[in-house]
Amino acid sequence: MSSTPILLVDSFAQIYRCYHAVRHLSTADGVPTNAVFAMTKFLLKLEKEHPSENGAFVFDKGRPHFRMELAPDYKANRPPMPEELQIQLPVIRELIQDFGWTIVEHDGYEADDLIGSIATAFPAHRVVIFSGDKDLSQVIDDRVEMLVPDPAGSVTKRGVEEVVKKFGVPPSGIVDYLALIGDASDNIPGVEGIGPKTAAALLQQFGSGEELFRRLDEVKRESLREKLAQAKDLFEKNVKLVTLDTAPPEDVVWEIGRLKRSAPDYAKIRAIAKKMELKSILREIDAIAGPGEEDGDLFSAVSAACPEKAEAAAEKEASSEMTQMDLF
Repeated sequence: MSSTPILLVDSFAQIYRCYHAVRHLSTADGVPTNAVFAMTKFLLKLEKEHPSENGAFVFDKGRPHFRMELAPDYKANRPPMPEELQIQLPVIRELIQDFGWTIVEHDGYEADDLIGSIATAFPAHRVVIFSGDKDLSQVIDDRVEMLVPDPAGSVTKRGVEEVVKKFGVPPSGIVDYLALIGDASDNIPGVEGIGPKTAAALLQQFGSGEELFRRLDEVKRESLREKLAQAKDLFEKNVKLVTLDTAPPEDVVWEIGRLKRSAPDYAKIRAIAKKMELKSILREIDAIAGPGEEDGDLFSAVSAACPEKAEAAAEKEASSEMTQMDLF
């Protein structure tokens, strides 16, 4: 097995996390920069702590037709992307590429499916998935693991043992587990009356959802047995909804060359930081790559034209950097 892992980032999950971690940050002219700032911090830390030669940032691009046919209200509860984030998204995508990462996306595919597809396509490689999505736990095995960010800002490794400890079932049982409890974030209703502990206990007892429904008469609690009997069709639909589609998109063959990273282009990253007036980011880049060709204060021109706005922007960035959660 190759010692060089493939690092796959669930892009929108991380972008939204960054957007909510740092608020009320903008240029002197009022252009929002909070998500750009936080994502740049994340990318710098990723470069420092996980400098993988192989990897990609994987994006959702539309909703998969087969899930929409099964459940037209799939993810219908999700609000549209905030306008402040929409404005910053093109810059974030540019930054990702400037840091040397490939962007992977395909029409009608969710990031989870593409991540699962890539993870299964390279049996000779370790795969590390940066995401907090429960669905992805189903692809974890002895060579695939997750790095899961938590609200406190730390990151936890999730391998086979950690899946069992957290959910009460192994990765092979995650689909049945989620089909029983549902997933509110995706607007997938679970079986009435079944929460995480009950689902785990049932799957521990029967081994699988299929076996559970085949031997329903062995469920001791009558009320639970009746609810399960009425929910068999729902369970089977949920299994189809939460199972990752690991087949590559049509006409796509995953090749490791497509996932090769290039070195960060700090000149381009510096240009974005200047344009977005991210003074502390410029200091970090200077510490890593040396100062750019143009010296001097980033805000000198802005200060001359409107000193009050420039001072306020600098103070907001400094405040955000001091109080934001650790993004990695």
